[in-house]
Order: sequence, then C-alpha cells, then structure tokens
Amino acid sequence: MKLNFTGYTDPGLIRSNNQDAYYIDPQGRFFIVADGMGGHAGGEEASRIATQEIKTFLTANWQSSQSTKELLAQSLWAANKAIIQDQQSHPQRADMGTTIVVVITRSQSEQREETFCAHVGDSRLYRLRESKLEQITEDHTWIARAIKLGDLSAQEARLHPYRHVLSRCLGREDLDMVEIHPLDIKVGDRLLLCSDGLTEELVEQQIQGCIEHSPELEKAAYALVEAAKEEGGHDNITVILVSVEEH
Repeated sequence: MKLNFTGYTDPGLIRSNNQDAYYIDPQGRFFIVADGMGGHAGGEEASRIATQEIKTFLTANWQSSQSTKELLAQSLWAANKAIIQDQQSHPQRADMGTTIVVVITRSQSEQREETFCAHVGDSRLYRLRESKLEQITEDHTWIARAIKLGDLSAQEARLHPYRHVLSRCLGREDLDMVEIHPLDIKVGDRLLLCSDGLTEELVEQQIQGCIEHSPELEKAAYALVEAAKEEGGHDNITVILVSVEEH
C-alpha cells in the first residue's frame, strides 16, 4: 500500500494563538495531532513538546526490535514525562497538558506491515471506508462516559457545559494508561486525525461530505477547516488526512 497525506491547521476565528500542533513524517510512517491546554503559553508549549518528543523517539528507535505497539506506547510515555519535566522547570506552566492522537505504520518483517493508533484525550481518528465514516477513537472525557452509560444523548452532549472536561491527557503524573489499538486499513480508505476544534463545529455528516466532495487531499483538508470556521470557528482547528492507495 501507498499512503498520500496532507495536514492543515488554523487558529480559528476567536483565538489569537494556536495551541494545536501536528507533525507528518515525510516518509509517511507516522502522523501526530496534539491539542494543548493550560493558558496562552502553556497550551502551545505542551502540544509542541508532545509532538516533538514523539517524533524524536519514533525516529530514533524505528529500527529497534521491539513491537510497534510497544514503540508507540513508549513514545507517548516519553512525551508525558517531558511535559511534566517542563512543568517543574516552569511553574507558570504547571497546569499545561495536551491531547494526542497518533497513527503509525511499520513493518515488523518483510512480509508484514502493521498499523496502530494511539490517543489520549479528545483529539480523534476517523476512517472513511466505502462511504461510511467511523470514529475509531473514544474520547477521554466526562461527556463520552456519560453517553456510554446512557446518562446523556449525543445531541445533549454537544451543548453540555462540561463537554470539554478531559478525564485523561498528557502532562499528568497520574496518567495510568494510553489507548493503543491495531488499525485495519485497506486501499480506498481515508483517515482523518483532528483536534476538537473540528468536531465541536461539524457533525459527522458534514465531515464526510467535505472529504468525499474533494478528491484532492489538500482541498479536502482546506474544506474541513473552512467549514468549521463557517460554523463559528471557536477553537483552533487541525486536520491530517491520509489516503490509502495502491503502490
């Protein structure tokens, strides 16, 4: 399989700074979106540290014998540690943290290539396959848990005052686990990694429409961000689009 990809970020219409960060490996081996929090400087720094730490760790250890899942997990734990160390060095950023979503594709042998996704927080991964958009990640939020338990409907959740409250993020001493799962991809799929600046403004039908109506990835990414801004653009908006194609 061959992966084509693009990324785009925008501060939105309300905020003057952009606390999102993203990274696309030039070889298409891994993709990262982070959404920082903790004040003007703190959020930007947390997302930058996480993105850089994961990039550096994966690149340096790419040829190691450890499994792809273990490699990915260690990169997120390294990012969590780096943010905590920065908090300790800069007390003014003590409350900073970041969400993260990562997709990695790596060959464990000449015959076997495997893909995994990891996430902490409410930045999301979607897969569009045969005109069906599926949310792959499950938000680490109070709201997501309430929906799962049947205490709230999805419609009620969109307007709930606690919808931004995270149950898990990078930059916390008490972070006890990160979600890592194998990801099934095949030719024709499109993957979307995004911050909640997109999903706060657009419902899944709108997201799918933007992707399907723009065959070129760059135009689709731009369309997603512009659509979110048209709906209010209340937060920073970041998207990475990946298409899975024949060699």
